[in-house]
Amino acid sequence: MKRKFLAAPYVVWMLLFTLVPLFIVIYFAFTDSITGAFTLNNLVSITDYATIFLRSIWLSVAATLICLIIGYPVAYTIAQCKPKTQRILHMLIMLPMCMSFLLRTLAWVALLEDTGIINNIITSLGITPLPLIRNSGAVILGMVYNYLPYMILPLYTSISKQNPRLIEAAEDLGCNKVNVFRKVILPLSLPGITSGITMVFVPAVSTFYISQKLGSPGTILVGDVIESQFKGAYNPNLGAAMSLILMILIFICIGITNHFTKNTDEEVMMS
Repeated sequence: MKRKFLAAPYVVWMLLFTLVPLFIVIYFAFTDSITGAFTLNNLVSITDYATIFLRSIWLSVAATLICLIIGYPVAYTIAQCKPKTQRILHMLIMLPMCMSFLLRTLAWVALLEDTGIINNIITSLGITPLPLIRNSGAVILGMVYNYLPYMILPLYTSISKQNPRLIEAAEDLGCNKVNVFRKVILPLSLPGITSGITMVFVPAVSTFYISQKLGSPGTILVGDVIESQFKGAYNPNLGAAMSLILMILIFICIGITNHFTKNTDEEVMMS
């Protein structure tokens, strides 16, 4: 009974800040903005924004894959260092997260804009300025920069907890470094990969500030549309419906990732 009592604050937190907002979103998604009557028009209207949904998913997937490609070697390198060095590098990874998300994004605007620092350096060398901002590449860059720590940290935790005796056993059995990584290190780090993908993809697919500052009208994401429905168009019902569909898509993507991870884990155990 005492253990259940200790869980009470968490249950209250979940009810107030998770379930109640979720029910509010569902209520607005299935009601009319004028009469408040039940309707499916909000969900039907989302088909007009199918291209924006696909663009959001595509850019988020690209940013997540880039974070994984960059983050895994970084996490692996940190895990191989001495404990003191690991703590220093871990702190350096977390240090940008202590700065405001808005300031980090605005810093990239100052670097990439047409009259920014990078183009000023290029111009001083006699080279034509490059279109570094207001495109999909700039949006992906902003996502990677802001969410890369969320990929590195779970990967580092997963890799650092691996038993070194398993690697020694694989080497004793004749595995070279490539096979040790492919058959031991990589399969054992799959939980960290799954967590990292989830922690990067979820905020990336729903972001709006990055696309507003680094993107263009052609790189509008679903987060921008949702924000405009609440702040500009004053249609919270459509915004709630889009939020609901986005949440369902996120759950589907997470389920697919977990499914492949589970199958891979079972193959590793059987081998």
